[in-house]
Amino acid sequence: MNVKTAYQAWSDQYDSNENKTRDLEAIALRSVLSSIDFHKVLEFGCGTGKNTVWLETKADQITAVDFSEAMIAKAAEKIKSANTKFIIADINKPWDFTHEKYDLITYSLVLEHIQDLDAVFSRCELVTNDQAYIYVGELHPFKQYAGSKARYMTESGEQVVTCFTHHISEFVQAANKYGFQLHLLEEWFDNNDKTQIPRILTLLFQKNLTNSI
Repeated sequence: MNVKTAYQAWSDQYDSNENKTRDLEAIALRSVLSSIDFHKVLEFGCGTGKNTVWLETKADQITAVDFSEAMIAKAAEKIKSANTKFIIADINKPWDFTHEKYDLITYSLVLEHIQDLDAVFSRCELVTNDQAYIYVGELHPFKQYAGSKARYMTESGEQVVTCFTHHISEFVQAANKYGFQLHLLEEWFDNNDKTQIPRILTLLFQKNLTNSI
């Protein structure tokens, strides 16, 4: 199913249906970013605000972006802070909504729906301060290799969202090309059971980092 159409329809149940990927990624983001200082955040895939509500406890300013009007409407009901600005925009098109530099850019369950990683990271280079971070939280490619995709149930049956599989090396290579080095890589497992396939992959990149891993 077309990504925007899917998330428009999914918005009514996104917060309430069982979704292990959504829930574990929220835990992962909070853990990865808890010890990092940031003031201005550009959040892609804000959805219904599951991570925005936490980011605003640490940031002075958030630009929360999604291309689903229905998802953003849900987020705006939760978050009334003047420090958070919601923008309806398509990440694949020019970022004409960015007029400043950010300390942190986050992608939560977004890049699996984006085919061209190079285009994304090239735009990140233009809108970030020196030493800025990029956080990526995605369904682990191992899950994708096994056939998992973003999906939800409706009265008409299961709806599968259009996705692209990106290998870990592809994330790292695209980031490196535009001056972002890998700072931290973590894998997240259901119930912390490391005998199973990891569900979530998180990557934390830093711009112009001298000592990368």
